[in-house]
Amino acid sequence: MNRTLNLPQADGTLAPYTLSGNAPIAAPSHGKPFNRIAYSAAHVVADPRAAVDPWLQSAIDWDATLEYRRHLWSLGLGVAEAMDTAQRGMGLDWPTSLELIRRSLAAAKDVPGALVACGCGTDQLAPEAARTLDDVISAYEEQMAAIESLGGRLIVMASRALARVAKSPEDYQQVYGRILSQARQPVILHWLGDMFDPALAGYWGSRDADEAMDTALAVIVAHADKVNGIKISLLDKDKEIAMRRRLPAGVRMYTGDDFNYAELIAGDGVGQSPAHQHSDALLGIFDAIAPAASAALAELAEGNLERFHAILQPTVPLSRHIFQAPTRFYKTGVVFMAWLNGHQSHFTMVGGQQSTRSLIHLSELFRLADAANLLQNPDQAAHRMQTLLALHGIE
Repeated sequence: MNRTLNLPQADGTLAPYTLSGNAPIAAPSHGKPFNRIAYSAAHVVADPRAAVDPWLQSAIDWDATLEYRRHLWSLGLGVAEAMDTAQRGMGLDWPTSLELIRRSLAAAKDVPGALVACGCGTDQLAPEAARTLDDVISAYEEQMAAIESLGGRLIVMASRALARVAKSPEDYQQVYGRILSQARQPVILHWLGDMFDPALAGYWGSRDADEAMDTALAVIVAHADKVNGIKISLLDKDKEIAMRRRLPAGVRMYTGDDFNYAELIAGDGVGQSPAHQHSDALLGIFDAIAPAASAALAELAEGNLERFHAILQPTVPLSRHIFQAPTRFYKTGVVFMAWLNGHQSHFTMVGGQQSTRSLIHLSELFRLADAANLLQNPDQAAHRMQTLLALHGIE
């Protein structure tokens, strides 16, 4: 296979690029325990042969979707199911999300030690249809009941409907108080910044992140026995560290910072308890870099900090590219990586979301993935990239 491709550059011109063809710098962990809890928010594989209108209906290739979850579990990573990485709110509706959760939980039973946590939101309630806080609470309760009836652990996702109807921090405290008081087991909260979803601007009752943090912490402190941890996705490491140090004992910080995850997971040794001196992980980028994440976490557990950074740090430029603004379109890069690495046979997404990034963006992603030694089969990746180029008129 010819590993030299003519790739478009930022100015639209073509330039030859030759794949390094280097193998991954470390083998992923298989069975080695980690000293961090690590969830990968997992993508879904669309079914391109389904007779549906892709912008309006979800069509999932269930076999390929579940096989990817088995791949993540085999690497020691947990699966954060039906989250925004699975295009929740961007093509994946609630009925399909619930079916995804059901199938994932069933598949996990065949994998010893497999971790699954499930996204619980209010997306069956259109934000414009929400009139009161009780509407939002009822929507949360419906999803909670459905997921818990399957035995699923909850990730309580941010709600577009709540962001629309809430008038004050106290409104958030009321809603989350009601939800947490009913949870059967401790949940993971999810604070998703508006760079990921513009409809969530002003979440927790303020556009000031420090004020919003105070409200979120007040909720956690009031219900610490019902909160396993909080994932924050603000792409601001300083705010994550500040919040981490203020969490009650027993409540974990799960980094959702796809820009600074390596240093946040490694930790800084500062905090009232060892668990607050670092972040655990619940990351969309771990879907795209799963083998490297697994290998790095195994090294960290062995105390090999330099080796941890040597494996994970080269992936950061790729992640920052995948999650660049408009950040909400990062799912396209995640699925593109899955296609390049042979985890699905096509580059088609639920909702037609493969169109949200340009060929120039995907070409740079290809270069960065190669530089980070993340292309598991370089010949296959080159062939698939060439196919994409041809579809865009570049022979």
